[in-house]
Parts: sequence; structure tokens; C-alpha cells
Amino acid sequence: MTSDAPAAFSVRPFRPEDETALYRICLETGDSGADATELYADPLLLGHLYAAPYGRFEPELAFILEDAVSVCGYVVGARDTAAFNTRLEREWWPDLRARYPLSHADAPPHTPDERLIAQIHTGFPDDTGLWQAYPSHLHIDLLPRAQGAGNGRRLIGTLLGALRAANSPGVHLGVGARNERAIGFYRRLGFQELARTPGAVTFGMKLR
Repeated sequence: MTSDAPAAFSVRPFRPEDETALYRICLETGDSGADATELYADPLLLGHLYAAPYGRFEPELAFILEDAVSVCGYVVGARDTAAFNTRLEREWWPDLRARYPLSHADAPPHTPDERLIAQIHTGFPDDTGLWQAYPSHLHIDLLPRAQGAGNGRRLIGTLLGALRAANSPGVHLGVGARNERAIGFYRRLGFQELARTPGAVTFGMKLR
């Protein structure tokens, strides 16, 4: 924990037993920062995509925020997005695709669960142009009680330090276009907007 950190919060490396907390927090912040529990019939789906595989495959780039109560936030990342996606295809998606078969392969997904299951079957899209300059990526989530106290900045700073130590030249992230609070947060940290669609904004930062 840095010297200016509030005494109530501490940052530490991820441990395997934190995986349950990754799933929980990913769901409880999964609606553009708000609780997504009521949106999904299966509470694990969001974590299957955006949290748990980072702890499994790149634990050295996963950091936990906790207070006296429990884990209340995390930041996770991948040093090389292309290599990370290749590993997911080999070691993560196959079991999940068997667990979550596409019920109507020719029909477009309609429910939030169906959309995430479709993503499991397609994997994450390639973006070679982005990855050349910003090969690393990250996800960060904080429960409401941990927000507004500098914890997000501290988590991001911890991960950026780890990525620089791993000699990454740049990092990118995506945020929902309607999550104005997060968009402002990334701008204040020095991330630059790289692309925008109706549903999402992509930010990047050079690390060297």
C-alpha cells in the first residue's frame, strides 16, 4: 500500500482464493459500474469473460483492493493481448463452450445471457492495428464503498508499474459509452481516446 493510501484500504497481489471475489465484483459492477445482478440469469457469465481468466493465466498482473470487510475491488490485465487470446482459445473457451452450448446457433442473441454466451463462442475480436501500439489491456472494477477515495488511481498505477516492468510499450482498455464517470476518470489519468462506437470508447496509454 502506498504511503498516501487511506488506512482502511490496501492493495495486494492476487491470490487463487480471490477468484470468487473477482466473479462477485465483476457482476456487481457489470452494468456500466452499477450492479448487474438482476440482468443475468447466470451470475458467473460476466466473470467468465472479463475477470477470472486473468487471475488464472496472468496472476502477476492482477491486484486486489480490500478493506476490513472483504475484497472490494481489483485490476487485472494481460501483457500481450494477442497471446492472451490465443491461450484462451486453447485453455479457457473450450470447457465454457461445452458448458454453455448455443441453443439457436442461427438466431441472434436477445437476452444478456445469450449475448455473453455468444461471446464465449466467438472469443474476443482481433484488433491488430490497436495491439501493435498498445499490446496490453486491463479491466478494473470497484464496489461503491471503495470509490472516490483514490483507490482506482492506486490500482491503475500498480498495474501500470507492473506492465512497465514487463516492458510493455502501451496499454488499452474499453469502457461503456454511457459510463461518463469512468470516461472522465481515464482522461484524468492521462489515457487518450483512440476510438468510439455507439456503445463503447477505447482508451490507450503509451508506457514508454
